[in-house]
Amino acid sequence: MTLDANTKSALRERLNFYRELGVGPLYRRDASPVRQLLEVTSEEAARVEAAVEAVEQSAFVATADDSVDRAALLQVIADDIGPDCQRCKLAKLGRKQIVFGTGDPHAELMFIGEGPGADEDAQGLPFVGRAGQLLNNMIAAMGLKREQVYIANIVKCRPPGNRTPERDECETCSPFLMRQIGVIRPKVIVALGATAAKNLLSVNDSMASLRGRFYDYSPPGIVDESDEAFQCKLAVTYHPAFLLRDPRQKKEAWKDLQMVMRFLDLPTPQRAPSDEGS
Repeated sequence: MTLDANTKSALRERLNFYRELGVGPLYRRDASPVRQLLEVTSEEAARVEAAVEAVEQSAFVATADDSVDRAALLQVIADDIGPDCQRCKLAKLGRKQIVFGTGDPHAELMFIGEGPGADEDAQGLPFVGRAGQLLNNMIAAMGLKREQVYIANIVKCRPPGNRTPERDECETCSPFLMRQIGVIRPKVIVALGATAAKNLLSVNDSMASLRGRFYDYSPPGIVDESDEAFQCKLAVTYHPAFLLRDPRQKKEAWKDLQMVMRFLDLPTPQRAPSDEGS
């Protein structure tokens, strides 16, 4: 079949939008699904597909150019996910809405948790419940504001009963999270809890063995201006929800955050922050 006028207009607008930004889609993929998705076999569709591929080939995935509107690029990713993503079974297991991520698109520090809980699912923002309040306190103890970091999760939909996200659910969401990392280009990612750490690092070690060190982390599929794999540091610490259950581990989490602060040249207080309000 041939492309209808609305489809051609939508594709044209999206291509022009990418050109104006000076970048293409942030996660490289084979352009052939364009034809499959639209069930198009015409010569016209092939030309559109070639144009999409040309835009993708001409763009850097992760750019240090501060003139690039990273907020707009994050919006492109959110639009690609869509407001009612049906890619995995979480869509049919009680999820209310997508919880994309929040914070400074130019943040040097990014926190990645496990998945949304009930409060997050209701508000559409990550870490806004009790665990979120503790995370805010942890960020403040580092001398930063929540608005100065970026916060996301391994999966963007609430698993039923706040269960641990399953492997297929994590793998389905992973490309979008990698694209977010590629836009933000953080200097350090802090993985909050075992689920985040194991999924990001593709390991199955205990928290005791994962904590206390930096990892050289390269998000799959993300490259820099030299077409080399983009790389940042990754640290692992306890999830705030775990710290609420076992406050004795807060001192250990503070050690992890101090390690990150030293790397980012942030002032490091000698005394641990007060537990008040956490």
